[in-house]
Amino acid sequence: MALSRLSLRSTTFLKPSSLRRHVSTDTTPITIETAAPFTSHQCDPPSRSVETSSAEILSFFRDMARMRRMEIAADSLYKSKLIRGFCHLYDGQEALAVGMEAAITKKDAIITSYRDHCTFLGRGGELVDAFSELMGRMRGCSNGKGGSMHFYKKDACFYGGHGIVGAQIPLGCGLAFAQKYSKEENVSFVLYGDGAANQGQLFEALNIAALWDLPAILVCENNHYGMGTATWRSAKSPAYFKRGDYVPGLKVDGMDVLAVKQACKFAKEHALKNGPIILEMDTYRYHGHSMSDPGSTYRTRDEVSGVRQVRDPIERVRKLLLSHDIATEKELKDMEKEVRKEVDDAVAQAKESPVPEASELFTNMYVKDCGVESFGADRKELKVTLA
Repeated sequence: MALSRLSLRSTTFLKPSSLRRHVSTDTTPITIETAAPFTSHQCDPPSRSVETSSAEILSFFRDMARMRRMEIAADSLYKSKLIRGFCHLYDGQEALAVGMEAAITKKDAIITSYRDHCTFLGRGGELVDAFSELMGRMRGCSNGKGGSMHFYKKDACFYGGHGIVGAQIPLGCGLAFAQKYSKEENVSFVLYGDGAANQGQLFEALNIAALWDLPAILVCENNHYGMGTATWRSAKSPAYFKRGDYVPGLKVDGMDVLAVKQACKFAKEHALKNGPIILEMDTYRYHGHSMSDPGSTYRTRDEVSGVRQVRDPIERVRKLLLSHDIATEKELKDMEKEVRKEVDDAVAQAKESPVPEASELFTNMYVKDCGVESFGADRKELKVTLA
């Protein structure tokens, strides 16, 4: 697939080698064309020309490298049995989390499925909080009680992390209802996988969202395999951006961070004026569905390596930075070394965090001060008063 092309406007920001170290702060507007066109349903597609800057492109590279390294570390921690239970990794899909954040604000809401680590990081979450949650430690973003599938960051309007397939879709439309009711100029991004795209609750929630013109953006993260089932085996119509029928949709190259940014910006403007829209992000995951899935029984190794070679979101940005003289190979390697150290340090800190006390089993279950009492099995010994 062709590399995104830099327009003539960008010639104003190219620097000689001696000045490259200052490029990361250069916000001079430049225009880059997406690698592939958008495909639309019941709407005109956005322009392929994306406005950005050298500083933003470098931040894309660093942020995606950070997410990739976090997930690789999570893989190692899981295999070392420091992460228990389910663990769904996002490596390969980083352009979605990063490109989406570039188009919106922290007042816009995001809700997603169980593949939520990188979305949390994109919302401004700290690495140490992520690793602490993965390992069930108190410093975690859900105090160590949510684990891999239940990351939250309420102060940045990130509402989880949901383990039941498709359950977050009506909740996300509810967030959009609250935004409209409160007359906010914000939108809700509701993320779900291609496996959830056949759920009845998607169509029920979308119906109400369309009737009430809610500012909901439904984002299908189509990584082509719902668990171990290919889309062609599970969906009669795998054109998920058309699934809304009466609701506009857009198919996006989800491995191109600039295309994701442009699509999310377009979708936000549309949703605030006209109501819901569906974005189908064509992406790919390198790991299996979860850490218990080797990911090799329903697809070949050649398929995975082929996607890595041609469509990898980080490598695409690397090539863009190098081909247009924004950064050198050494500078990018140094940046990746810094990211690796940052991740390693966060893992070490997270390991020092204590596990929750047993009494924490009874917190965050009921409204504060409701006074519910919990007894032992003999119904005589008072164990705890639920606050």
